Amino acid sequence: MRAAITAGLFVPMIAAGAQVRTAETVFVMSNNADRNQVIAFQLESNGNYKKSDFDTFGRGTGGVNDPLESQGSLTLSTDRRLLLAANAGSGDVTVFRVVHNGLAFIEKVPSGGSQPVSIAQRGNAVYVLNSGGAGSVVGFSLDQSGRLHRVARSTAFLSANATGGASISISPDGRFLAVVERIVNKIDTFRIRADGTLSSPLVTPSPGPGAFSAQFATNGKLIVSETGPGNIPDGSAISSYAVLPNGTLNAVSQSVATDGAANCWNAISPDGTRVYASNAGSSNFAGFSIGQGGDLKPLKGTIVGSNPEGSTNLDIAISGDGKFLYSLNGIVGSIGVFAIQPDGTLTEVTQIEGLVKSSGFNGIVAL
Repeated sequence: MRAAITAGLFVPMIAAGAQVRTAETVFVMSNNADRNQVIAFQLESNGNYKKSDFDTFGRGTGGVNDPLESQGSLTLSTDRRLLLAANAGSGDVTVFRVVHNGLAFIEKVPSGGSQPVSIAQRGNAVYVLNSGGAGSVVGFSLDQSGRLHRVARSTAFLSANATGGASISISPDGRFLAVVERIVNKIDTFRIRADGTLSSPLVTPSPGPGAFSAQFATNGKLIVSETGPGNIPDGSAISSYAVLPNGTLNAVSQSVATDGAANCWNAISPDGTRVYASNAGSSNFAGFSIGQGGDLKPLKGTIVGSNPEGSTNLDIAISGDGKFLYSLNGIVGSIGVFAIQPDGTLTEVTQIEGLVKSSGFNGIVAL
């Protein structure tokens, strides 16, 4: 069922049997080259969505569809009190405080490199992945007021220039940082030192082709999305790895099929028991359970939900209560909203429409 939205309007969420929820908000980033904004869709107690725009005071890159080719350009802090946005066009990061009616601007700071595309946070540690130029990771400390302070000598470079840094994630114990180099199909692991600086990367070629996004699950296992071989229809896959004490990656489940095309993004449930893969090329989602040891097992039928044909779902996010999944559908200008059922399957609740179609949106997070 569809529901259109434009600025200043409220949009009803209509779905038979939809799970009841209180105030929740999904944020997406315009990535506009002239005036980057975070756009909030807030679900109110009457069941309507309210749309609000918040300036980052930076610039995106513009583009048509997925121009940043990354996951994590928008990041919520683990306590969901702060939102960090990467301004890839102006080379800086904006920090907002999450407030009851949306976002409050705190500050904007240089990213320490060129074209920031992904941000990771845990505790008072923040690391920014810059994909432009030499490609680098830069560390910051986060104070109690929500301001960022660059960590001295914390810049670490990727394996080579122009390798397409696409995602960054911090392990739950705060000991490791994982980065995917998309163009060269490599996964980098950095040891995080006590002072916030990073070791040189241990570079692991991805056994599965098309590594794009790597996210740590709550059990410390690294979950990696793979677009798969270009000549095989619906050939995307997902893998899991254990990170050994020296940073070496040890495969647990290798290239498990997602039964779809162009799986670039994944979202892990808050309890760490499930991961969903966004098959952009086939406009659907694959679901997997995550075992305690990190083994991935397909949920019922592997494909657990679908967007309307041609939606080209990009990045995805799961609400903090683990009940809903949201997808950013940049080509058609909508946000797909799905209720997560007890068996892990997805039931479409609505499609929030009204985003500018094919305009370069990147990044999605949900409270």
